[in-house]
Amino acid sequence: MAIISLTNSQSEIIKIIKKQTEKGNLDNISRTVFYEHFYLRNKEIIWAYLASFVSRNAGWNMTDLEGEIFSELIPKDYRDVLFLTYERANWLIFSDAYPQLLIYELSKQKEEPLFDLLKFFHVSEFMVEQWFEFWRGKDIQRLCKALIINEQHVIQKPVIEDPFYHEKVFGSLPFVIEEKLHFSTVLFPTLEGRLYGYSVHGFKKVKNRIDLGKRLTNLLFDSNEAKKIREFAIKIEHTGSRYDYEKYVKKVARKRTPTLRSTFPVIHHHRSDYTDWYNRKTALKVPKYFQEPTAIPKYELTDWYYQKQQQLQVAAKLEKILLNLIR
Repeated sequence: MAIISLTNSQSEIIKIIKKQTEKGNLDNISRTVFYEHFYLRNKEIIWAYLASFVSRNAGWNMTDLEGEIFSELIPKDYRDVLFLTYERANWLIFSDAYPQLLIYELSKQKEEPLFDLLKFFHVSEFMVEQWFEFWRGKDIQRLCKALIINEQHVIQKPVIEDPFYHEKVFGSLPFVIEEKLHFSTVLFPTLEGRLYGYSVHGFKKVKNRIDLGKRLTNLLFDSNEAKKIREFAIKIEHTGSRYDYEKYVKKVARKRTPTLRSTFPVIHHHRSDYTDWYNRKTALKVPKYFQEPTAIPKYELTDWYYQKQQQLQVAAKLEKILLNLIR
């Protein structure tokens, strides 16, 4: 798609959006902040707020790798690959989603839909249709579901099904064990030290991750705890360390995971394959992705979380003892 076919004004818009997206896609901290700030400017786009919370969790998962427990439990080379997996997936989602958000914001300012420009950012035809539909009908919930559906398809082939990541991560024994122990969980903390959230089982299946996103949206916007969860985000700056919320819990006496920017370098990504996930085959499945998932009434995970932390601590100690015996 040649830029020279655009007007000067359109070319300038594309240039600005690319620059802003690169700035926001620097690392996990910047992504979290950019999502949240966009939502505060455009509160009808609730997916952006959900994305900021999920991004916080991605940062916590990253720094866990160099924290007290996982640095003992998981070999360094595997930890490095896990970090790159989190980083790659979140980079891909932001690089796809943030131009969409900015083009919507610009459309609001100009009072006309500019969603035809999305094709210059390799955005799926599915989302181009959804943005035009949102512009006409203002269905906030449908757009949020559409963005969840899209983001999970965006990472399915480049990350989940990619031969490298499948061999090193998603097809590996440690990942299988992690799934069995239900550590694939997104947590929403509160200033009272309570934790709410959901786990995703069968993480490799796109539908399961989509259902998780829809459940988390309901928790963030429609639950009795929504106000307390949002209060945490307003008051607590994201550093990547779980100590952001563990410091409010009496069971945690000290900081056990580092901050993200003190731990990991900035990763420079490249992408060459922009094949649209939306085709005749996948389009047949899309209607069911919009359906509400089965309700899971129990979503307070405070006690569950600390039981799992204790299990991990025991596992780390056992591994250290075994290693000492082998030596």
